[in-house]
Amino acid sequence: MNLEASMKEAMNIEGAMGIAVIDYNSGMPLGTLTSVNDLDLDVVAAGTTDFVRAKMRTLELMRLDEPIEDILVTLVSQYHLIRPLTSRNGKGLFLYLMLDKARGNLALARHRLSRIERELEV
Repeated sequence: MNLEASMKEAMNIEGAMGIAVIDYNSGMPLGTLTSVNDLDLDVVAAGTTDFVRAKMRTLELMRLDEPIEDILVTLVSQYHLIRPLTSRNGKGLFLYLMLDKARGNLALARHRLSRIERELEV
């Protein structure tokens, strides 16, 4: 599945508000889609990249030799799900999904992002 198809698939997740595929080396999004008018996913990408880098450094300092499966940020009304890509051609990239907490299902969103990750060809 190509980048555009993957993002469209992610936006079909019930409650999806925005999706981005982000390069955590540069902080630049390779692609974004949103259903929220005033959501600037370029700004989100830059800030989230700092967060992902910090978490990866922390795990390194802890000498944990396990990849991050996903990172969850829970707000009152939203879930922010971050999933680093583990495929050979996806190294250095992560998926970022904003999910409406009232409409979305976190377990289903995690499952669908995992499948999208496996099928994504960058």
